[in-house]
Amino acid sequence: MRATRCLWPRGSAHTFSIEAGCTLPNGLREVTCMLALTAVHPTWKSPLSETPRLLPDVLPSAMVMQSDRRQMYELLETYFESTSFRQFELDLSEKDTVILLRDPEDARVVGFSTLMKLSITVEKRRVAGFFSGDTIVARERWGSSLLGRLWLRTVFSEAERIQTQSPGTLLYWFLICSGYKTWRYLPIFFRDYWPHPELTASAFDRQVLHALATRKFGDEYHPNPGIVRFRRANPLRPGVADVTQERLRDPMVRFFLRMNPGHRDGDELACLAPLSRSNLTAAGLRLLEAGAGR
Repeated sequence: MRATRCLWPRGSAHTFSIEAGCTLPNGLREVTCMLALTAVHPTWKSPLSETPRLLPDVLPSAMVMQSDRRQMYELLETYFESTSFRQFELDLSEKDTVILLRDPEDARVVGFSTLMKLSITVEKRRVAGFFSGDTIVARERWGSSLLGRLWLRTVFSEAERIQTQSPGTLLYWFLICSGYKTWRYLPIFFRDYWPHPELTASAFDRQVLHALATRKFGDEYHPNPGIVRFRRANPLRPGVADVTQERLRDPMVRFFLRMNPGHRDGDELACLAPLSRSNLTAAGLRLLEAGAGR
């Protein structure tokens, strides 16, 4: 959520835009849920149907209307502490693409996610990192998978375009997580990701993670233990992703807490996953291949 200076011990970096501007008039129908990306950053469930169905919209950040920006900020403020509209606007201005979910009755924004791409070079290899910014779904829509499906479709479409234009470019999803619900996207969508409770990242992938995190967050990123600690943090509000005794029975939740013990204070765990169809889980593939189907 911060725009910070670039620090590059090796390689070069720049940002470049994600092609956007598609509106899907028929909407995408829910099957599981993108962890209701809030959680806020959201949460996962598997409803058989969704009523009423949400209306999706994908567009460049510069084309987001002021009224929509206000509604996006209201969602952000509902789930995160210590926010400001000015900071929200600054964060949004650096993003390439915005995914919106609208209520079909009044077109009100009830969910959104922001995306930007970072282009870097690590050990003379071209790397493109897709960074997920603010991502929120209103509590009453936490059972929806639409945002997850649309996110996968948007990112993989752009990833395929990059590989066509620049063969050999390595592609990654780069995200930061202050709550366990966001982190659980990784094992739901991907086979390999880091940090992982059983797998160790290669030396190269560790370099990629550190390079992307340093590029994006400067000295607010701490390589050991891989945490982004903002000078002005925005912790989740109580009740959004509380760690209950029931949740603690989940080994994946316990792993996240081990890796990010300062999550209550707004510490963010830096995470990475290779972007390829072969690295998707069965659930991730189903969500991607569902496309715009009803």
